[in-house]
Amino acid sequence: MEVVYPCCCGLDVHKKSITACVLWAEAKGKSRKEKKRFGTFTHDLLQLADWLEQCGVTHVAMESTGVYWKPVWNILAERFEVLLVNAQHIKAGPVGRRTRKTASGSRTCCSTDCSAGVSCRRNPPVNFATSRGIA
Repeated sequence: MEVVYPCCCGLDVHKKSITACVLWAEAKGKSRKEKKRFGTFTHDLLQLADWLEQCGVTHVAMESTGVYWKPVWNILAERFEVLLVNAQHIKAGPVGRRTRKTASGSRTCCSTDCSAGVSCRRNPPVNFATSRGIA
């Protein structure tokens, strides 16, 4: 797969924690990754956003399961291109078979621009925030 975003992040979002996995594409097809865990309060999400900026992340992918992704979207969408990824497609598709953790799967999906047939939403509809109750 061709790497489209040389520095991106996959998030595994839960009720009380978020695991972030940042991937940097390096020469000759090599990559380097770093994982870090954050809480889910606003100050934790702001720390996550600051850390992602320090890492040079441009794109963030996360699953759309449950409702826990909504505050994360609200904080990160102001500073990054956020990809909302269908969790079933990550787990069932070729990306999911190669990675064990959800954050790693989202990160791989993000780095390859979902080229493995994984569906994602880059730009929500105009009324997305109000229709989902996150505005």
